[in-house]
Amino acid sequence: MELIIGNKNYSSWSLRPWLLLSYHGIKFDEERIPLDLPDTATRIAAFSEAGKVPVLRDGDLTVWDSLAICEYVSERYLDGKGWPRGTEARAQARAVSAEMHSGFPEVRNRLPMNCRALGRQVELTESLQREIARIDRIWSQCRQRYADAGPWLFGAFSIADCMFAPVVFRFRTYGIAVSEVSTAYMHQILGLDAVGKWEQSAQAETEILESEEMGAHPD
Repeated sequence: MELIIGNKNYSSWSLRPWLLLSYHGIKFDEERIPLDLPDTATRIAAFSEAGKVPVLRDGDLTVWDSLAICEYVSERYLDGKGWPRGTEARAQARAVSAEMHSGFPEVRNRLPMNCRALGRQVELTESLQREIARIDRIWSQCRQRYADAGPWLFGAFSIADCMFAPVVFRFRTYGIAVSEVSTAYMHQILGLDAVGKWEQSAQAETEILESEEMGAHPD
């Protein structure tokens, strides 16, 4: 099995399936294709006509799109354990994952993932603050409801945690203040060994994507 990803410093979509595979100790080969280079499109096209990362290749099967990859891994390798076992919890986990997958455009555009940067200062527009508040509520409500089942959004680690892991990096980079419960959840994500390994690799990368270097540097 092979996972094709982009820059670890910037590619939030790549982090999601990579984290699910790594957390569960599923063996896979990793192919990193730096983004926004003259040969990037050609190299990605060799794996998927969609022209984007991540891409998973497992034998003759090719799956593109981070959430679809996570779904496949859960069904093929985890006996469905990528999602909560309970019907209600599973429905909610899918809902918040889908919301993250298709929503929060202000967070995506104004707070791009940049694992190497800390203390970046950006304008918190009204629309951006609304999205931040919504994410804070999701984290807080899930943690409060499922706290007795474990330390993750729905008790046990799930695809929902993978979907929000890049947001944790984003909020740390730009110093976004959230509730006490959500702050504790951020520490939980950042404390994962797999997340630490991803960040270590991101720190070692040399590519700089100017379009992703948002925010003023701290004085």
